Amino acid sequence: MAITGHFIDDSWSIQSHIFRFVYVPAPHDKDALCSALVNCLFDWNLKRRISTITVDNSSTNNAMMRTLLDEKLNKRDLLLDGRVFHVRCATHILNLTVQEGLKVIGESIDKIRDSVLYWIGSASRIERFEEAARLLRCSCTKNLEYDCPTRWNSTYLMLRTALEYKEVFKKLSVTDSNYKSYPTEEQWSHAEDVCGKLKLFYHITEQFSGTRYPTSSQYFTKVCEIKMELEDWAKSFNPLISSMASAMLLKFQKYWDDVHVMMG
Repeated sequence: MAITGHFIDDSWSIQSHIFRFVYVPAPHDKDALCSALVNCLFDWNLKRRISTITVDNSSTNNAMMRTLLDEKLNKRDLLLDGRVFHVRCATHILNLTVQEGLKVIGESIDKIRDSVLYWIGSASRIERFEEAARLLRCSCTKNLEYDCPTRWNSTYLMLRTALEYKEVFKKLSVTDSNYKSYPTEEQWSHAEDVCGKLKLFYHITEQFSGTRYPTSSQYFTKVCEIKMELEDWAKSFNPLISSMASAMLLKFQKYWDDVHVMMG
């Protein structure tokens, strides 16, 4: 477990320090995690100096935070009696929200992912792909990227790059009989529609992930921007976009209900 503290020093500069990097033996249940966290807070005399604690959104973390708040700390020592003590990681919530939306075009993503994997599967295929791109005078110079399915931003980058090489994939689907995973035109269209919408989420995730500058001042406006965009997309005449937005709103609303008081 890594426990990092973020604070403003006497010169009003943001500081981030790792207070503890500790091995937590299995099982990684709420009691084990809570014990490790409490020991760190007490050793550093931080139990009355905490504004919020941010963790990934998981059932174990949620249970750990309830135990910490209800049994280990005095709520009267905390900001607003602990009402804003537990903050779920914004980038993790965005990841869960977008993953929900990506399920709508799961088949399209799988086809494009299989295509990328095929053409980066060996040095000879990479050379053939690059040669086809040169012959078609493709302006894109990026390498094909295979995504990590649990990290939506890597899926976004994979789709974005693959779309720029669409004509290359098309040409190779004709010349290579072993290439069986070429996406249909409808699947390419779905990927293009969704990529255009997810560009906003990608840039906001990049901003939230900044470590060299404070991000809390951007938090409220960006989260509100996401909420308004999703509500707007849900009204889209494009059934794919409206379906995606509706799925994302359901996931996002659970988070919004928890944090809107603090952000206001």
